[in-house]
Amino acid sequence: MQPLSPGRPLTDYFDSPARRETFVRSLFDTCAPDYDRVCRIAAFGQGQRYRRDALGRAGLVAGMRVLDVATGTGLTASEAIALVGPAGRVVGVDPSSGMLREARRVGYNAARGLGEALPFTDGSFDLVCMGYALRHLADLTVAFGEFRRVLRPGGHVVVLEITEPRSRIAAWLAKQYFQRVVPALTPNTTRPDSAGVLMRYYWDTIHSCVEPAAILDALRNGGFEDVRREVVHHVFSEYIGRRSQDSGPQRSDLSAST
Repeated sequence: MQPLSPGRPLTDYFDSPARRETFVRSLFDTCAPDYDRVCRIAAFGQGQRYRRDALGRAGLVAGMRVLDVATGTGLTASEAIALVGPAGRVVGVDPSSGMLREARRVGYNAARGLGEALPFTDGSFDLVCMGYALRHLADLTVAFGEFRRVLRPGGHVVVLEITEPRSRIAAWLAKQYFQRVVPALTPNTTRPDSAGVLMRYYWDTIHSCVEPAAILDALRNGGFEDVRREVVHHVFSEYIGRRSQDSGPQRSDLSAST
């Protein structure tokens, strides 16, 4: 089966799909110390509130066990921790060692790994979430299959993403904002032009991303039911699905790697 890429190749950044993973990992390793500050500026300081509200809309409540895929510095995981409370548990996975160093300051377990090869046992989680990282996956079909595998029957997945506006004017304004305004507002980063490189790549992946309908189809083909997309403020997409109540693996202990 051919890999289902989340977008067309971005040859300005890497010359082959095989080098995509190396480029992305190096980019986030470099940007990790500045990542939270860039995100706060890009979201006008409202990113964390939105993440918590989106997780709540997806059904996250106290006591659940959550996996945050592509956890980054822990921005989504920290909101999940607040929602599940002391009776729940949140763990993360990310391929970038730099991002994981930042994430561990949040105070939760985060392991190194890829969304397409999750280092956890079957049926371990009540909810799998991923914030703004779908565009960095290599294969949506494999990743969504892994999300389903580690969920208990009846568990939910929620993928948060930014979708390019339909209007050409709105898309042009969004591009200028991400590629010019945000880097200009974050000049004092720890690495020269780290915000600029991150935001240029960020927008280019948004622009090249597959249509929402393709993402919904990939979730259905990955074994999820009740698949839907919620849209907030025209550009924030929340892709939500439920693993069927089948006879598959039941809830089990987490992998020792966490």
